Amino acid sequence: MRLTLQVNGAKHEVVLDDPDTPLIFVLREMLGLTGAKFACLEGACGACTVHLDGAAARACMRRARDLEGVAITTIEGLGASGLHPVQKAWIEERVAQCGYCQAGQLMQAAAFLRRSPTPDAEAIARAMSGNLCRCGTGPRIAKAVARAAEIAKEDA
Repeated sequence: MRLTLQVNGAKHEVVLDDPDTPLIFVLREMLGLTGAKFACLEGACGACTVHLDGAAARACMRRARDLEGVAITTIEGLGASGLHPVQKAWIEERVAQCGYCQAGQLMQAAAFLRRSPTPDAEAIARAMSGNLCRCGTGPRIAKAVARAAEIAKEDA
């Protein structure tokens, strides 16, 4: 099956042997975009979070064949024109530890802040609760999401 995907603003022709191939495998193995991580293949951990038309989505749960005409953004495309506010905040707050979940965390945070630009701590906790972090950076992640909201206001 041949299809055209729009990823990070560029069109990519891909050929799928299996029409049910999850987007995560197309991104990582066919396009070389390895920022989104392959972990649970159940949509439970959030390590593979990307944006589909601006909304956070689990790349492991979406079939690539269903995404023609959808704007797909990966962590590699998030700060294509300069660091995104969440990227700036992650650096300022020194969030990353092991780093495995961080691309998904960043993508989840960016989509959340697009919908809720002035969140309180409870809203941040709810929005980020589906992205798992095994190494315990949750408090720094929450602080960075709040800081990213401030940076976005400053940059506006």
